[in-house]
Amino acid sequence: MALQIVPFKSSNASLFDKVRNIRDVVFIQEQQVDEKDEFDEFEEECEHFLLKFNDKAIGTARWRLVGDKVKLERFAVLKEYRGKKYGDELLKAVIESARIENKTMYLHAQLKAIPFYERQGFKKVGDLFVECEIEHYKMVKN
Repeated sequence: MALQIVPFKSSNASLFDKVRNIRDVVFIQEQQVDEKDEFDEFEEECEHFLLKFNDKAIGTARWRLVGDKVKLERFAVLKEYRGKKYGDELLKAVIESARIENKTMYLHAQLKAIPFYERQGFKKVGDLFVECEIEHYKMVKN
């Protein structure tokens, strides 16, 4: 079982197509997020990640600078690969990559994903809010 995490920029069309497919399945099809909200103007500035299992693209995430902080976004793992801790490895890799900026990291966590982020030291801050018709909390890691 070979798990691989590949960082890349959106200019790598082949890898970004795989990411688009995963985000389409998870966010647009499963969670009913509007495509115009899912794929945004920040794609080119982000550091993207493709999670592969036995050379099959199964997950993705990205991070970007937002002011004086780093925002982690778009964590998605295909349904049949969830619950196997593959997402934990992806999150660890994204955190490690973003550490180069030496800034506070934050994300917007869907309610069901809060324990996932807490395992890596993120803490809920602020009030519950709705983004793309899904309830979230802001979570921060210093």
